[in-house]
Amino acid sequence: MNPFNEKPKSIERALQNWQQLYPKPYDKREVDPYTKCRIILMNGTEFEANWFSHQLARHTTDNDLRREIALTRAVEKQQQIKISLLKPKDESILEHTISYEQLAVDLTAELAKRELDCDVKNALDFALLEDFDHLYRYANLLEMQQGIYAEWLVGRYTEIMPGRPTISHHRYPKDNVKRVINAKTADVQTVLNTMIITGAEQQTMNYYMNVTNFACSDLGRRLYEEIALVEEEHVTQYESLMDANATWLEMLLWHEYCECYLYWSCYMTETDPYIKNLWEENLSFEITHLHRAAELLLKYEGKEWNSVIKDGEFPAPIVLHENIDYVRRILGDTVQFTSDKEKYVKVSSLEKNADFFRYQNIINPTTDIVPSHNVIEHKIGRSGADYRYQTAPNPVPELRNRREDNTSVGRKPNAAPSSSFFCND
Repeated sequence: MNPFNEKPKSIERALQNWQQLYPKPYDKREVDPYTKCRIILMNGTEFEANWFSHQLARHTTDNDLRREIALTRAVEKQQQIKISLLKPKDESILEHTISYEQLAVDLTAELAKRELDCDVKNALDFALLEDFDHLYRYANLLEMQQGIYAEWLVGRYTEIMPGRPTISHHRYPKDNVKRVINAKTADVQTVLNTMIITGAEQQTMNYYMNVTNFACSDLGRRLYEEIALVEEEHVTQYESLMDANATWLEMLLWHEYCECYLYWSCYMTETDPYIKNLWEENLSFEITHLHRAAELLLKYEGKEWNSVIKDGEFPAPIVLHENIDYVRRILGDTVQFTSDKEKYVKVSSLEKNADFFRYQNIINPTTDIVPSHNVIEHKIGRSGADYRYQTAPNPVPELRNRREDNTSVGRKPNAAPSSSFFCND
């Protein structure tokens, strides 16, 4: 599909009244896990587009331009709030969190498997193992506090077991900044991947930052606090990949194109008829926004849209599905890696005075104060073993012990075997 070939409607036709804006929430007992993931993804995509538009408005003095993007932004904010209300009121914060982490795991794996830029793929694979471990930590908290097994929430499509332990995720902030891509020369899928994953991880970070103080126990509040700050690292990593050379209006065009692509992907893969109709409706809205962005680009910068986005044809749709074998391969190959400026390196290759170790000593001076570790220790203390859902033993032997939480893998030299990252041909 090429959204530039579609006929746009009037932007004002997308404005809805209160009755139209309040959707029918999904049934948490019947909904497909990936429907929930798509809802979270599009909530985050709309948030990213909304705040990009706000930042654009704060960096121009042209009130005609600001009025144009204000109108589009108002529609997109309506879209976002309507999507967010698809979550039912009887779904707890912690239950919803499991869907956030399933999305993080399976979206990241899906993007990595189709990524042609090796630097971008390495970034996706690296953070994949961290979100995978977050799912495990939250799942143990959920089982302890609500008696719910997260494997049923994820439909048994995604395994629940340790990844790179969360204690190892805390890196010196400067080490999370990577090399930018060039949108003019990169494959369109690469440009979209950097935008999609940034929006998704930013949504996760914002959700955790906002719900931390609503968690029902100190154990939960502390876990959300820790993982929220890891998500800040992930957002820093992913946003640093995005093309920083593009103009504001070029990036406005890319944002609208990305939204069109994702709504089309959701429409093409959705199984719930009611929500599928919502994706179709929102796609039509975004096509209008895309055409308006193209008009603004031509008016203010004298550029045709295809000087920015080549031919406009969408890549294959994003499909959310199980990625068990892929995650296992990345876990077995790269669990012992950390980030060092633009590179990913084995912990054993770092100098003893490296920033990674210095920062670890600041934030994790002892393991007994680390929230993610304490959640598992608490679960083991209560039940004699942690909670997992796995189809085979963990591919990292050092992470197989269900009666002890490993705090060395990924942060101490030679704590586990690792080989290397790999690129797609």
